[in-house]
Amino acid sequence: MKIVAIMPIKLNNERLPGKNTMRLGEKPLLMWALDAMKKANVADEIYVYCSSEEIKAYLGEGIIYLKRPEHLVLPSSNFNQIFRSFKDQIPADIYIYTHATAPFVSTDTIKECVSVVLNDGYDSAFCAERIQDFLWKNGNPLNFDANNLPRSQDIEPIYRETSGIYVFKRSVFEDHNRRIGVRPYIKEVGYKESVDINTLSDFKLAESLLEVDL
Repeated sequence: MKIVAIMPIKLNNERLPGKNTMRLGEKPLLMWALDAMKKANVADEIYVYCSSEEIKAYLGEGIIYLKRPEHLVLPSSNFNQIFRSFKDQIPADIYIYTHATAPFVSTDTIKECVSVVLNDGYDSAFCAERIQDFLWKNGNPLNFDANNLPRSQDIEPIYRETSGIYVFKRSVFEDHNRRIGVRPYIKEVGYKESVDINTLSDFKLAESLLEVDL
């Protein structure tokens, strides 16, 4: 089973320009997730998929640069378009899709998500934050009976996807055109691992969490 990891990168992000190469602590933001991927030692190859060769200056040893077509750097470019282009160039049995914006995804999380897809019958795995609170939608309670309030610890939890990693078999994308299959494993992560950097405030939060163990 060939396992390939991909990190898509843009250098001209709209909300926080240049965020992927900004220094978080002692290294560029993108290298946090890439170093965790290397340490996990579960991928046969690790690629950064970027339209500009300038990104090479920020990559550590063992990371492969692959040029991303210019038409896939538009604000409207989505996962399906980007991944379809990548998989057509780099065939594999299992893909690990990771993001530079999730610097605190752990080596153990990566290993667990790959292991369950390899060995436990799941077709995909992804990270999620558990939400167990009183939630409303369109003026109505979403996950509880307002006339018979449960204890908060008895509310059925809802899971919010984080941008940590997605592990999926090639067949998941080819059969369903998505990265989460019909039998996914939800890897619950804590607050720190769920951090996703899109704005300057997010980046400042990540800086404040560097030395915090949550």
